[in-house]
Amino acid sequence: MSSDSAAPACVPAADEMCSYAIDMWVTDPAILTDEAALLAVMDEAARAGHAEVLGRSTHRFPNGAVTAVLVLSQSHLCVHTWPEHSLANFDLLTCGRLNGELMIGYLEQALATSRVNITRVIREVHA
Repeated sequence: MSSDSAAPACVPAADEMCSYAIDMWVTDPAILTDEAALLAVMDEAARAGHAEVLGRSTHRFPNGAVTAVLVLSQSHLCVHTWPEHSLANFDLLTCGRLNGELMIGYLEQALATSRVNITRVIREVHA
């Protein structure tokens, strides 16, 4: 696994959010067309980051690509897959006790990534 991101870990205060845009290239693109397996990996990633999953939704495209969304207690985790490029684009928003770094680490390991690019942004909630 390698990461193109040299950005520091996103460690928001208890009342802040952190947004992650994550591009993961996988060694075996078969997972990118397997809705059930992809959801299972996302569920485990959510648990690893101390999140409660409130809901799920998926859609499969004609080429087998998958869009999946987990609604989490304080945020969301979604993915759009590009099997023809061995690529999964994740969007993660965390807040409070959720640990996005643990979630991303779980995804990297479970998806057997060959390359990862992460953009982290702390999102302010103060007026």
